Order: sequence, then structure tokens, then C-alpha cells
Amino acid sequence: MTFELSERVREVPPSGIRRFFEIAEERDDVISLGVGEPDFSTPWAARDAAIASLERGQTSYTANRGTRELREAIREYAADRFALEYDPGEEILVTAGASEAVDLAFRAFVDPGDTVAVAQPSYISYEPGVIFAGGEVLSVPTKEEDDFRLTVDALESAGAEAADVLVLCYPNNPTGAIMREEDLEPIAEFAREHDLTVFSDEIYAELTYDGEHTSIATLPGMRERTIVFNGFSKAHAMTGLRLGYALGPSEAIGAMNKIHQYTMLSAPTTAQHAALEALESCDDDVREMVDQYDRRRRFVLSRFREIGMDVFEAKGAFYCFPEVPDGWTAEEFAEAVLREEGVAVVPGDVFGPGGAGHLRISYATGLEDLRKALARIETFVENHV
Repeated sequence: MTFELSERVREVPPSGIRRFFEIAEERDDVISLGVGEPDFSTPWAARDAAIASLERGQTSYTANRGTRELREAIREYAADRFALEYDPGEEILVTAGASEAVDLAFRAFVDPGDTVAVAQPSYISYEPGVIFAGGEVLSVPTKEEDDFRLTVDALESAGAEAADVLVLCYPNNPTGAIMREEDLEPIAEFAREHDLTVFSDEIYAELTYDGEHTSIATLPGMRERTIVFNGFSKAHAMTGLRLGYALGPSEAIGAMNKIHQYTMLSAPTTAQHAALEALESCDDDVREMVDQYDRRRRFVLSRFREIGMDVFEAKGAFYCFPEVPDGWTAEEFAEAVLREEGVAVVPGDVFGPGGAGHLRISYATGLEDLRKALARIETFVENHV
């Protein structure tokens, strides 16, 4: 028997990141700067809450939208930290990771033939998500000369006024770029003028090192046209517990929940207990992790400058985005430094237009490994550049 793949699946190439990790698995001494995952463990209070919930036998489904207690806590957190006001009964949906929330939004609001403008470079799952929903991706490249911020010029040059949906990710994966309120205001005006729905992935909101994070949903006329995605993977170091959430108008969240209740039913119950405790008592842990990331960020940026590689001044998330030396493509450089020096990095090309000629470096690893990895990269540059 031969399985006939759907056209949508055939359209999506394998992950461009995966190949480098397959190479890395061939040797034992690789230092990975490629994985977008905290090296910290989930805070103890959250782990204890998860364990206690299991001991109490709380292993049944929860409400489709998530437990009422967790949605109330998310409401309070979003309001206090980011001035986002949402009704926990109708406007908050707890999902199996922020990735599920993004996928639900694409499936709920993208019809075959719809155009989704994606500010790039960006998280690698947006484009496949659009294709799986039957939509068409419109790449909107951002430029280093603009600090990788999305601009109206970039939107107009790409023809985004004809799009149906605009996808943003700030703080940005992979560049570490942020957008301040004054940067978001013209984007909001563009969205209002051309009646765009906005999907705003703010999973790295807590990891903002220069000022406070601003959500585009807080700007005039944007709440009613924006869905905000966030979760517990990054700031709370809960990647494996798979818990995220979406914030949006009741009709939007209701549509997403309709799909969620037929596919996922409810987010993991144990993880919801951990997340509730994380929001109630782990602020100090989050601040400590963010402080550590900031220290690493400054170290990595300074070391790349010492090595002689131009590097963008990342101000959010836990990535930096150096340029490869002249004469190299990002893929060539990444593969060579992996094979010769045992350092795994990700070529920027896999994150879409605008990423060419750059590397994504994750500093979500200990300072000692960062020191060793950057020393190896320095050796490689000295030998080949």
C-alpha cells in the first residue's frame, strides 16, 4: 500500500533546524547554541503544585477553556504586567502550548486562498501553519538597518494591504528585536486602515531587557482585531509541560475553542496546576532567570564583537543574531563550525527572508558553555576568515 500525502503536507519542507541537530548527534562534544529552550528547571513551587495535584488524583479533563482558577490568574497577570484586560469566562483560552494557540487561530480564521502576512525572520512554525490551514503566506522581510522592527514601508513594499491577517512576534525569535509603543503605533494604524486581523505572538514578553513590553492589542482600535498568544514555556521554564494561552475577543476565542474541544479537548491538567502556582508565587524566580539571561546576552554580544563578527543588538528573547563573515553563507558557516569545532548554531535563512547571512545563537545555556562555545567560534574564525 502507498500512502498519498495531501498537497498541503507536500508543500511544507522538513524543518531547516533539524538537519543540524542530526549532524550534532554524530559526536559527543557538541555545545548546542541552537535550541530555543531555557536551561533552567521549572521553579520548585510550580513543580510542587504539579506533584501535589497528582497526589490528590487530579488527573481528569478540565473545562475545555482551562480551569476557571487558571483563567482568573491569567486575567490578573495580563492586566497587571501588560495592561491587557480580558474576561476569563469568554476571552481567555488555555492551550497545549502557545503553538497550539497559534495553530488554532490559523485554522479558525484562515480560509483557502486567504493571505497571511508574516513579518520575517520569524518562528519557523508560522508558515507551515498557514499552509496547513489552506492559506497563502506573504513574507514581509524586516531589515537590520531598521533593528529588525516591522515598518509600514516593509508592509507596503510586500503588498500587505491586500492581506487578511498579519502575524507579529515581538520580542522576536530569532533576532531578539523588540518593538516599542511608538514602533507599533504606525503598524496599528496600517492594520486599522486595511482591516487586518493581527496575531501577536508575545511568548517572550517577560524577556524584554530594555524598557517594558508593549502589546499591540493595547493600542486604540486594536483589541477588537487582535489575538495575543503567550504561555509558560519561556519565562517560567515550562517547555515540556506544554501550556499556553490565547487572549482575544469572545467571538474569536469561541471559534478557536470550537476546534480545541474537538482536537485537544483540554490542556494538560497537571500543567495547569503548575501554571497557576507559577503565576501566584514564582515572580522572584522569573526575575532571577531574566537577570541571568540579560547577563548572558551582554556577554555574548561583547564576545562576538571581540571576535570581529557584526552582531545585532538584541534587546529581547534569548537569542542574538550575528552576521557571518564575508564569503560565507549562513548554512555553510553553521555546518562548518559544527563539524570542525563542535558548536551547533542555526542558520538564519531557515527563519525566512531577512535571516540570510545571519546565525541564530541561543544564550539559554550556562555561561561556562557559552564561554567555551564562543572560544571555539573564535578559533574557527581565526583559521578561516
